[in-house]
Amino acid sequence: MTLTQMEYLIAVDTHRNFAEAARNCFITQPTLSMQIKKVEDELNVLLFDRSKKPVLTTDIGRLIIHQARVALSEANKIREIIDNQKGAIKGELRIGIIPTISPYLLPLFVSDFITKYPEVELIIDELTSDKIIAKLSQDLLDAALMVTPINESTFIEMPLFYEKFLLYLSENHPLLNKVYVNYEDIDLSDILLLKEGNCFRNQIVNLCGEYATHRRHQLKFDAGCLETIKKMVDRKQGFTILPELAVDGLTDLEKRRVRQFPSPEPVREVSLVVRRNFMKKNLLELFLNSIKENIPPHIVANPDINTIAWRD
Repeated sequence: MTLTQMEYLIAVDTHRNFAEAARNCFITQPTLSMQIKKVEDELNVLLFDRSKKPVLTTDIGRLIIHQARVALSEANKIREIIDNQKGAIKGELRIGIIPTISPYLLPLFVSDFITKYPEVELIIDELTSDKIIAKLSQDLLDAALMVTPINESTFIEMPLFYEKFLLYLSENHPLLNKVYVNYEDIDLSDILLLKEGNCFRNQIVNLCGEYATHRRHQLKFDAGCLETIKKMVDRKQGFTILPELAVDGLTDLEKRRVRQFPSPEPVREVSLVVRRNFMKKNLLELFLNSIKENIPPHIVANPDINTIAWRD
């Protein structure tokens, strides 16, 4: 089996469709189908169940394709070794990021990164956590920026920063009378949250749920992004909880409607996440350091570390 044939197997496994896999491999579907059949004949096994729509990978096929991903990853490291020896800073870097981080973090460092490294093609994909994990598993992403820990043994996490949770209140909200807001002061029926399934919503509910009160509220609204929720609060609808970087971008007038939790304040850990057999270490170190150089210094997780020290 050749490396090119491995790429074809992985493409079909990823896209579950021969035509889509062929397009992504820049070949015709008959060519791809012929190469897949050659591999199956050589190994004397059936890798895909073509009778299903979408195409299903067989049990033996999943084992073989997993090994093909490992083999391709190791083979591609040869080019990475050569580039590193030559001091070349170039290539493609595919990064996944969750929606509750991207609008506040990306503007802080992306311009600086692409200016410093003009030969690096930075591809950023905003996705939910479960989709990021799926794409990382399929080698469709090189790394991800997400909230950790994620408790997945196949991944390694590098904590980047810790940001506080802060309350953002509507005008004349009764909690504005407090300097610090205790969990017992929170009425969950008065809070605007992201829709079900979002990890940030789950963090807030877990944070407040044990102590908060629950009363009926006239408005039930689940939003898809924090900026929508913020605008609802600005229109005098209840309150919400924002991550620290989102609060940093508020106007001075808006910051007057921000309140803190008492010490110890709740925080979330944001990390760079990769697969254990990750590649492009040189590019990822530059990417990581660019973030740390452009975010507020007080939130950086390990300010004295300038190289990747991956936490197992």
